[in-house]
Amino acid sequence: MVTASETVTLVLGEDSPLPESAADVENLVRRLRGHVAQLGARTASGTPVLLRAQRLSSDSVPEGYMPSRVYLVELAEATQEPVTHVERGDPGSMRPERRRRSWKPRINMLRGAVFAVALACLVWAASVPRT
Repeated sequence: MVTASETVTLVLGEDSPLPESAADVENLVRRLRGHVAQLGARTASGTPVLLRAQRLSSDSVPEGYMPSRVYLVELAEATQEPVTHVERGDPGSMRPERRRRSWKPRINMLRGAVFAVALACLVWAASVPRT
């Protein structure tokens, strides 16, 4: 979530100037949309702050200098709210649970076990009297 906070700071920081070109705006919007998608996986669905960010990120970037910059700022503000919830660990956020993985033997261990069983069968077969 550090990168999401950095991107939001690029847009909303007091010392951050407005992007000069439309390509800069598109780049920042693309980054913010990616952060919103990542936050969607870490936040409970239906959370109002997440829904607002997802709604804004699904809108297209308006044409024109001022409307595109206003949209960028609104999207950054909407992204900042779920970032704050995830960082604080609010009840609405979901952290990935650690699952207990089942133990899986390595391939060489399996080969050794098969070899030991085959050798035991061979020894047993050799020790049986012939009739």
